[in-house]
Amino acid sequence: MGFLRLILLLLVAKPLARILTGADVEGREHLPAKGPAIVVANHNSHVDTFLLLTIFPARTIRHVRPAAAADYFLANPVIGWFSRNIIGIVPVERKKVGRDFDVLAPARAALAQGDIVVIFPEGTRGDASEHMAPLKSGVARLAEAFPDAPVVPAWIAGAGRVLPKGEGVPVPMSCSVHVGPPLHWTGDRHAFMDEIRAALETLRDQAPPLHWRDPEPVTED
Repeated sequence: MGFLRLILLLLVAKPLARILTGADVEGREHLPAKGPAIVVANHNSHVDTFLLLTIFPARTIRHVRPAAAADYFLANPVIGWFSRNIIGIVPVERKKVGRDFDVLAPARAALAQGDIVVIFPEGTRGDASEHMAPLKSGVARLAEAFPDAPVVPAWIAGAGRVLPKGEGVPVPMSCSVHVGPPLHWTGDRHAFMDEIRAALETLRDQAPPLHWRDPEPVTED
């Protein structure tokens, strides 16, 4: 099954992502080459997952595991099979709560076996405005459990317009992915989450305008 996943990601998902987004990638050298490692990114579209999967080289992509909502991606047998075996999701149970239930257990297991876990710390998709919602602290808990694992920030621009939340048909538009230098566990959850947010905001602010954005008006003297 791992071979089938690799083939489909390389021969189908990667070309499709390129056609739909024409995604430019900056800072590719910061992507982890091996796990355990964590990639944290903003989240405005399901396209985000495919974009992040397809920017990794072939030798690494089979170890990249996006964290995803179990109640959505495992909702029926067909979607569940595709999500587990092709996308390679790490399922996160959003609806199960309780003192003895660890929603991060699948992510911990993936990191323990040397995978690269992709996390969207906003917890759900935003809108095309790309305003970043408050970040959930689960990524800090994972970093605390795996203090030697780098935490790599990535800002995705434009995906919310390719496939906005609530839409089912993607529209080809330009996107970009900006990857920053890895962060490392600091020993304090609150301070670490502040550091992650600051890193994402810096990448957002440094991202150049995308091709679909209207040019600045020209004023005459």
